[in-house]
Amino acid sequence: MTEQQQFTYKRIAEAIEYIKANFKKQPNLDEVAKKVHLSPFHFQRLFSEWAGTSPKKFLQYTTLEYAKSLLKENQATLFDAAYEAGLSGTGRLHDLFINIEGMTPAEYKNGGKNLDINYSFAESPFGNILVASTQKGICYMAFADDEHLAFDALRNHFPNGRLRQMVDFIQQNALHIFSQDWTKLNQIKLHLKGTDFQLKVWQTLLKVPMGQLTTYGTIADKIENPNASRAVGTAIGSNPVAFLIPCHRVIQSSGVTGGYMWGATRKTAIIGWEGAKTHPQ
Repeated sequence: MTEQQQFTYKRIAEAIEYIKANFKKQPNLDEVAKKVHLSPFHFQRLFSEWAGTSPKKFLQYTTLEYAKSLLKENQATLFDAAYEAGLSGTGRLHDLFINIEGMTPAEYKNGGKNLDINYSFAESPFGNILVASTQKGICYMAFADDEHLAFDALRNHFPNGRLRQMVDFIQQNALHIFSQDWTKLNQIKLHLKGTDFQLKVWQTLLKVPMGQLTTYGTIADKIENPNASRAVGTAIGSNPVAFLIPCHRVIQSSGVTGGYMWGATRKTAIIGWEGAKTHPQ
């Protein structure tokens, strides 16, 4: 991002944090704009450019009551239908095109030894991102507010892998997800290092439709281990592929969004962005 884009991103993030903290008061455009020191007109334009929707509609998709209604709807129909059919039920969404392949036991145990891993930095609607790939697919994706720390995290994930900074087709194809230009999107393959339990949880997350939400307990039920909510939470928290594996769609049963590896404000932003994109009316 340019310096100006980073400044704008921080302002929009501040606005989202304010909306999140004050959603019960349903703050209007003037109030939120004043909070980030912008005129209402300028704020409306910047926010719409960044989020693809108005501040008012974004607020709708980040309120507690709406989250609760999504959870209720999911449990009654959408999530079950999507899980059984393997489809999103809301159109030709990216979840249909993502396939997970687990690394071999040897690759899992030896920290990626003998794996050639390309990585690069890119921009997304939610900040800079680091994406890494093997010849089999995306193996890592993380929001990278600090590129040095993001690279260190990648190195820690694959301490014995051969890392090379290079953009490849696998990465480019995956990053089309942020533009929603699915006509250019081939099937995204993920090549992941995880236990059998983690892989099962991550595969289940892929079946949560875009624009919908679920809970840790519901995920535990879906993997037929209803007493494993805490273990499910740990597996979700160790998700190595931001956004593509949608751990941001898992919230607390109360409707509170809860924590997120890459920041609660970013999670709120993604939920609002997806909700506004899939429910335009």
